[in-house]
Parts: sequence; C-alpha cells; structure tokens
Amino acid sequence: MIKSVLPLSFIISLRFFGLFIVLPVISVYAFSLDGANATLVGVVVGGYALTQVIFQTPFGIMSDKLGRKGTIITGLLLFAIGSLICALATDIFALLLGRLLQGAGAIGAVVTAMISDVVKEEQRGKAMAIMGGFIGLSFALAMGLGPIIGGYSGVPTLFYITMVLSLVAIFVLIKKVPNPPKITHTYNEKLNLSDVLGNVNINKMHITNFLQKALMTFAFLVIPIILTKTYNWDIKDLWQVYIPSMILGLLAMGPASIFAEKKGKYREVLVIGILFFIISYLLMGFSSSSTLFCVGVVVFFVGFNMHEPIMQSLTSKFAKVHQRGSVLGVFNSFGYLGTFVGGVFGGILLDKLNSYELESFTMVVAIICILWAILIILMKNPAKTKNLYLSLDEYKLENSGKLNDNSNIDEWYINNTENILVVKYSQDKINEDDIKSILK
Repeated sequence: MIKSVLPLSFIISLRFFGLFIVLPVISVYAFSLDGANATLVGVVVGGYALTQVIFQTPFGIMSDKLGRKGTIITGLLLFAIGSLICALATDIFALLLGRLLQGAGAIGAVVTAMISDVVKEEQRGKAMAIMGGFIGLSFALAMGLGPIIGGYSGVPTLFYITMVLSLVAIFVLIKKVPNPPKITHTYNEKLNLSDVLGNVNINKMHITNFLQKALMTFAFLVIPIILTKTYNWDIKDLWQVYIPSMILGLLAMGPASIFAEKKGKYREVLVIGILFFIISYLLMGFSSSSTLFCVGVVVFFVGFNMHEPIMQSLTSKFAKVHQRGSVLGVFNSFGYLGTFVGGVFGGILLDKLNSYELESFTMVVAIICILWAILIILMKNPAKTKNLYLSLDEYKLENSGKLNDNSNIDEWYINNTENILVVKYSQDKINEDDIKSILK
C-alpha cells in the first residue's frame, strides 16, 4: 500500500504546493499589475477554479474510460504551461489567462480515484490520511516560503517554481507509480450522472466542499490585504501568521482523521470544523488589533485542516466502484466552484467597500455556517461495510450473479489483475461464510 500511495501523495502535494505557494501574496501582487482593480484581483485569486469546475468532471470521466496515468500527465502539462504564462505576465489579464490554464489541469479527483483503485477499502482511510498529510505539509511549507521567496525574489519566481514542480511530478508518475488494476464491475448500464447527483449524502458533501473552499479563498484574498493595508505589515512578514496557523492545523489534522476514520465519526468532525469557521470569521471581522485578527486566522486553518484529510475519503465511501472517478470529479468541481465564487465575491466586496470592515459580512457567514452545520447533523455516517477478497481459482464466477439478489451485498466487482472477486457487504447483516456459500 505504501509503495503506491507515497508517490501519488507526493505528486498531488507538489501540485498543491504550486497552487498554495502563491496564495499568501497573489492578491497584493495582482494589485500592482497594469489594469488591476479589486474585482479583477478577486477573479485572479479564484480564477483557476473556474477552469477546474469545467474540466474536473470530464477529467474524472476520461480517467474512468481511458486510464488514470495519461489523464494525470495531461493535467500536469497544462498546469506547467499556465504557470509559465503567470511568471511572464506583465498585466492583470495575462496573469488571469495563466491562472485559468493552471486550473485546466484538473487532476485532483483522478489522483484520489487512482489511490482508491490501488488500495483496499480497509486501508483507504489510512491512504487518504497519508495523502491529506502530504497536502497539509505542502500547505504549511507554502504558507511559510511563499511570502519569503515572493518578498525577496519576486512573485514571478514562485510561478517558475510551480512549473518545475509540475514536470518533476510527471517524472515521478512515470517512474514510481504502478498501473492500477483492471476492474470489471457488476453494472451493465452506462454511468448515469443523474444517479450520482441524486445521492443525498453525496450532495451534502458537494455542498460542504463548495462552502469550505469558498470560505478559504475569501480568507486568502482578505488576509494579506488587511494585514498589509490596515495593520501596515510588510509582505515578507506574512509568514508570521501563516506558519503558526499551519502548524496548529497539522496538529489538529491527526486527531480529527483518527476520530473520523477509526471511530466512524465523520459527521461529528465536519460539524466541529464548521464551528471553528464561525468563530474564526467572527474574530477576523470584529477584530480591533492585528493580534486578534491573527488569532482568527489561526482558528480558521485549524478548522480547515480538520476537514481536509477526511472529505474525499468520506465522499468515496458513498460512491460505487464504477462511479469513483466521476463522483470525485463532481465533488471537486463543487469545491473549485466555491473557490471561484469566494474569490470573485470577495473581490466585488472589496471593490465596493472603501474600508475593509467585514463585520456585516462575517455575520452572514456565521448564519450560513449554522445552516451548513444543521445539514451535516442530518447526514448519516457511512454504514459499516467490509470487503471480502476471494480468489477466482477457488470460487465459481458463474455463481457471482446470485450476489445481486442479496440486499446485504452492497456491490461486487472483479480485480482482473489479481484474479480476485471483491465483495462489499454489510458486516452486521451477513457474514463471510454466507457469501462463500452463495459462490460455491
């Protein structure tokens, strides 16, 4: 499991590092370019998410049909080209074009689906936690290095770094990542997106991803602007708030992941994270000093990091095996739509407010978060299921159709690479011996 997960986690963390490293400074930098205004700056901050929304689901579907590796390489090349354009940009519109191309490399859902392919479901929670840890670490490093490198060497240097990291990720993918197993699922019908979009639990996760990413993007838009314009911080000093935020966020990530994955308390972790969002925005909106504002920033990132390692894992648990790429594609599309909306709305808000007072807006955020928490409270934690792995040399494949008639069998599929039949079942309602007897 580790041999497969580590290189994939490294690849996705490199890509996220490339996105994260510019977030602490891009809003201030974009204001310095020709043609910039607050609205356009907001679009630049969240603009990459617009093309993520457009391409995330097609990339997921393409990976289901044509293969994961080729899809990932295509996305990384688009990201590298977009990064180069951003580095060479001299006006706000060129920077926006580069950001849109960066977003067109929509591989997040594909990498997650590939991890789901190569890792047994019993180990998937651990695998997703490893990936989440890599992303969290890249987040922490980016928050610290972004302001320092950008402050001393210029923000274009950050985009050159992201381009190089994308090419490194392609090399790691080709050399270190094994091909996923060939799967034959038990569904004869073609994938119907209406079935995916009609799943109540998956839809609640879509809404969760949308709101979480919208709040994150708005935070990244206003944090550097408020600290530099209202409290007279220098751009090189922003690491002083981002580094503590990321350290405490990483410390919160482990217990949150264990509580969710080991104890099955996904819903509870999501609600606690939402409460942190409410507190953080109220602290930032009603702060009268940079110290109180920074406390709000730290609280926000603690809540954010509690959510990150479990959200994709939880969403994948609600999806069938032949839906994973598509479901996670839609899930990530909602997240990137939230990123775009958060950036654009934040830019419009800042454009219309001559001051950066956020009291009324943070009250609206608090109300939305309360409604969001109620929605999650009404969501059930995933049912306890277990996978049974049976060698096709020992059990008759022609009897496998009988599994479709048993309501306690969630799904079954064939792993052609390993020549095994995988049966996912409700462990409280049926046992392994009963399943084996069906196939004898």
